[in-house]
Amino acid sequence: MSRRVVVTGLGAVTSLSCDVEDLWKRVLAGESGVHLLRSIDTSDQKVRIGGDVYDWTTDGYLPKKEANRLDRYAQLGVVAAVNAVRDSGIEFEKEDPFACGVVIGSGVGGLSEMEAQVERLLHKGPDKVSAFTIPKLMLNAASGHVSILYRLKGPNYSIATACASASNSIGSAFKLIQRGAADVVISGGCEAACSRMGLSAFANMRALSERNDDPPRASRPFDKDRDGFVLSEGAGIVVLEEYERAKARGAKIYGEMLGYGASGDGGHITQPDPAGSGAARAMSEALKDAGAAPEDVDYINAHGTSTPLGDRAETVAIKSVFGPHAYDLCVSSTKSHLGHLLGASGGVEAVVTLKALGEGVCPPTINLDTPDPDCDLNYAPNEPQERPVRVALSNSFGFGGHNASLLFGRVK
Repeated sequence: MSRRVVVTGLGAVTSLSCDVEDLWKRVLAGESGVHLLRSIDTSDQKVRIGGDVYDWTTDGYLPKKEANRLDRYAQLGVVAAVNAVRDSGIEFEKEDPFACGVVIGSGVGGLSEMEAQVERLLHKGPDKVSAFTIPKLMLNAASGHVSILYRLKGPNYSIATACASASNSIGSAFKLIQRGAADVVISGGCEAACSRMGLSAFANMRALSERNDDPPRASRPFDKDRDGFVLSEGAGIVVLEEYERAKARGAKIYGEMLGYGASGDGGHITQPDPAGSGAARAMSEALKDAGAAPEDVDYINAHGTSTPLGDRAETVAIKSVFGPHAYDLCVSSTKSHLGHLLGASGGVEAVVTLKALGEGVCPPTINLDTPDPDCDLNYAPNEPQERPVRVALSNSFGFGGHNASLLFGRVK
């Protein structure tokens, strides 16, 4: 059995906007959600910029008591999931709960809760550590809470593959529906690593941009003057659904999921393979899974983190898979607008990719002022590009050598 799978709902929580349509408009306008961090004290930090969602609330989504029992990362995920479900128009109380599942990933899970409880342990003793610590910090908390919210009893799990978590989750959900293990799956990723420990750890790895004096221009994928990624938080969730049932209920369909590819670098724990072999394998596998040729693809939403090694490796990988067609593609990075949402990035980028597919517009890569000679593709520098987008690819590559590529197309 191989069933067609479509996307019928979109939800996102980001530092630029918490509404998908508004997010899309702001991305096309070239706006940035990167700023001086406001949710934590950065006075003693060498990096003080990021993409925290400082003006956001769970009001209207969760009762206050219930929200307090979730770590921030899970709160972000639940709210994005609720918005995606509302957008889809599905009424789960009328559905078979065993045919509906949840697969939501995260790279680090409840980091804020871990920090808070370590402080309690060290300063107040073991008896003061919260009894809610484990349920709040566990990586599967977001997926579990979404399933509880809608009383879904189908496949329910989480995937943790660093920055590929959301994309691996969506790919896995796609396969569940394709083979008949579920009819509807809520999937994506959520992350809230803009904590003092998270910021310190990434800064001490020398992974982050230190452009504190100009936050909106700090994330600059493929630019010669890029100096690292910008740490952000948020969530990106999609509702995947079997095509025939979506069509029968008159659902709005954003696009069809055509293929999924995953691979491992088998190399360094944080650095990508300079030849981009793992990334290339993931893209090739997504094309193979869909029965598509490289020439079928019109747009790639790149992983494009704004790191010197990563952007070059991805460019090499795209060239190796697409050959001469690589120069006909439009390639852009959503992270130029939002920074890097780690395990949530693939979910938000899937949302943006599906909007590009439906609107026939490739979003820009902002802050691309001085192209890196080693990055010589069409990255839609600073301006959106209108063109027919029939098939689009979204890439996510994570620490640990985890690679995932998602292929979407217009419904035929």
